[in-house]
Amino acid sequence: MSAVAWIAVGSLVVWVWLLLGQGFFWRTDQRLPSRAAPAHWPSVAIVVPARDEADMLPVSLPSLLAQDYPGTAEVFLVDDCSKDGTGDLARELSVRCAGLPVTVVSPGEPEPGWTGKLWAVRHGIALARSRDPEYLLLTDADIAHEPDSLRELVAAADSGGFDLVSQMARLRVESVWERLVVPAFVYFFSQLYPFRWVNRAGARTAAAAGGCVLLRTEAAVRARVPDSIRQAVIDDVSLARAVQRSGGRIWLGLAERVDSVRPYPRLADLWRMVSRSAYAQLRHSPLVLLGTVLGLALIYLAPPVTLVAGLLGGAPAAAWAGGAAWAVMAGTYMPMLGYYRQSLWLAPLLPFTAMLYLLMTVDSAVQHYRGRGAAWKGRTYARPEAAPDQ
Repeated sequence: MSAVAWIAVGSLVVWVWLLLGQGFFWRTDQRLPSRAAPAHWPSVAIVVPARDEADMLPVSLPSLLAQDYPGTAEVFLVDDCSKDGTGDLARELSVRCAGLPVTVVSPGEPEPGWTGKLWAVRHGIALARSRDPEYLLLTDADIAHEPDSLRELVAAADSGGFDLVSQMARLRVESVWERLVVPAFVYFFSQLYPFRWVNRAGARTAAAAGGCVLLRTEAAVRARVPDSIRQAVIDDVSLARAVQRSGGRIWLGLAERVDSVRPYPRLADLWRMVSRSAYAQLRHSPLVLLGTVLGLALIYLAPPVTLVAGLLGGAPAAAWAGGAAWAVMAGTYMPMLGYYRQSLWLAPLLPFTAMLYLLMTVDSAVQHYRGRGAAWKGRTYARPEAAPDQ
């Protein structure tokens, strides 16, 4: 066989393995377990780090205040040095919208060795623990919750014996670029961290979705969260690993009643979202970056390229193997498109979207070496070094 045919066959073999051997990552049935209500509803502190979120708060914060929770719950919003009046708006909304009590604090700029979000989370947790809550709900300021969200989270954690329950909020898909890029973002995440592997007892794979994390307070203390992960740029995965390493059991799934309200209307917006942390995901390693680029090319780009090359060059083996690999790829993507209520005709476009992610990842590395890596809302985080214990 020709070299093109061997590449096509290699890609097909990889896709058959991904289909059957990567924790059935492509399935979207990992949803919050339906559990009976606990006999005693534990107390919950809701910690919301917020930096320049005045546009998001009018939608997200009222959804938290309106939680229909039978137990005691309180919201702690931590204003992370916002310049758009986030803190004042949060206080205004807490008065205007009846519901759970709200405390707004501003801890100031983070100390060296801390990312801004985790510095805010640290102060929110410290303030919340003065109320001695049994659970902490860590949720972002751009996340809206249905009224029964907290109740369902606590019921699942309490009856399932989980120390951490996390839901990947359903991201917005309205613009053309959101439809093309957003479902693929969740698809790639689940490929890296198959939810079934995360959720099984004794799992070695750990991950969480930072927009919605219910954490047992005693597990946070045991894992020294957030101090033990204070430099993490990808804080949600680091949080899950810390809880798992300390003996905690974690659960991760797709949300049905938790939504991100942040818009990403342009490709540039989505590009920044991905590229700011992509190279950190690769541990800032040039070798891992090279392997990732080659892997993405073989897995996602080779099938359509070898199909076309085989058809034009009269190489039926290359065309057949490339077409079969492309078909398997598209088939595994369809459940995620269905979850996002998007047309299944987008499935064959996954190689194009993967090429965009490849370029975003390379750009993330370029920005890192230019000293602009992991930039977010006016802050840039260099490669983490070992932080001193506190």
